Parts: sequence; structure tokens; C-alpha cells
Amino acid sequence: MQSRKKRLKVYSITALLVSVMFLMFLNISWKTDRDSTLNTKIVPQENIDSVAQIVTSNDLAVNYINNIYNSADLQKAGLSEKVFKKAITGFLNLKSNLNHDKQILTVVDFTKSSSEKRMWIIDLDKQKLLLNTYVAHGQGSGVDMADQFSNKAESHQSSLGFYITNETYIGKHGLSLKLDGQDLGINNEARNRSIVVHGATYVSEQFIKQTGRLGRSFGCPAVPVELNDTVIGLIKDKTCLFINGKSETYQSALLNEENLASSFL
Repeated sequence: MQSRKKRLKVYSITALLVSVMFLMFLNISWKTDRDSTLNTKIVPQENIDSVAQIVTSNDLAVNYINNIYNSADLQKAGLSEKVFKKAITGFLNLKSNLNHDKQILTVVDFTKSSSEKRMWIIDLDKQKLLLNTYVAHGQGSGVDMADQFSNKAESHQSSLGFYITNETYIGKHGLSLKLDGQDLGINNEARNRSIVVHGATYVSEQFIKQTGRLGRSFGCPAVPVELNDTVIGLIKDKTCLFINGKSETYQSALLNEENLASSFL
């Protein structure tokens, strides 16, 4: 009998110890889970939504640019995708200041020889290239290739960057189109310098055959005489014109791609 009581006592003590150990284990596990939960940063839903919107808007912007570039067959027309992306980025960042009824973007690429057709006029709404033609650079910018640019009066150099086309007038070159530079310190003196779009006889295939290059202006983006009225008619009244060129110093707030993406939110 005593032996049996002794065994029961041992069993009871053992069971008690097991219960205590089990409770201690549960407590440790709970504390670990609790601490882990407390140390985990919970990302607010609005932040997740914001990131998703940015990703989506970036995709929309890329698709928008690619669709126009491909639909308008701009590669075949000689306009590089890199230059087009820069031009359309500025266009979208300027959009609130442009004519909403006239989705026209003009691109001039002075990294190309003057003997090449380096002006493109694009209807972004119809995703169509309207015109690809010759355009002259300033005398002070170079001979065949333009590699020097200025915002200064009497420099006779072209200015890079983004412009908004404005009103027309009849001057010594006939119908001409005034331009307002949008890049401070780069081309904002365009109106004071009388930098305008106009026709010129030295912008022609005949001139190229005679000299191997186009003639040069005093800084204006001059176009063929026979196309002058057409060019000005297409791009006048607050559309965007972008002049690209070889420059290590040109920077523009209008090339901000974050602002570009936000226009698709």
C-alpha cells in the first residue's frame, strides 16, 4: 500500500512539473510572437496605393510614348527614340500652358548634319508624322554641324531647349512665327533676340548640292521657303517646339520624368 502511495506521489509531482514547463513554454512562445508583431512595421494602405499608382503611371507613360513613336513610324523618319522621349517629356510637363485643341509637337535635332531632314512635326493626338524637313541653325553654332549654343543677343547662335510657339507677323522674311523659350538661362531670351521660325532660300536641296550643307541663320530655326507657310500653319498658336543638340551643360526642369509620370495619375 505504501509503495502504491509513493508511486502516486511521484506521478503527481511529475505531472505538476510537466504542467509548469508547458505553461512556461506557452508564455515564451506568446511573448516571442508578441515581440515579433510589435517590431514589424505595418505599411499604411495609402502608401501601398501610392506606390501602385506610380508604377501604373510609369507604365502608362512608357506605353504612350512607345505607341506614338511606333505608330508615327518615327524611327524610319530618322528621329531617334531617345530624342523623341526627351521632347515628349517636355511637352507633357508643359501641357497646361499649351493649346489643348492642338496636340502638335515639333522636334529639331541639331546633332544631325544640316544636309539631313532634322525637323519633325508630329500630331500626337492622331499619332501621325505631319512633316519632316530641313531646318537651319545659327552661323555662330557651327558650319555643317551645330555644336555651340547661346542665349545671348548678337551671338548668332541657336539656343537649345523647349519653346512655346506664339503669334505670327509679316517681317523681312515674310510670314514669321515668334517663339518663347521656356528654359531659364538657356533660351528665355529668344523673343528679345528675335529668334523666330521663318523661310529662307538657303534652306534647300539646291543649296546642299552646291555647298554640301545648308546655309545658316542668325540663330533662327529657318525652314524651306516653299514650306514656310505650311510649317507655321501647323505649329503656331501655343504648341511645343523642342531643339535638341550636343551639349554637356544643357539641363531642363521640363525633362523631369517624375512629373511626366504624374500626368498619367
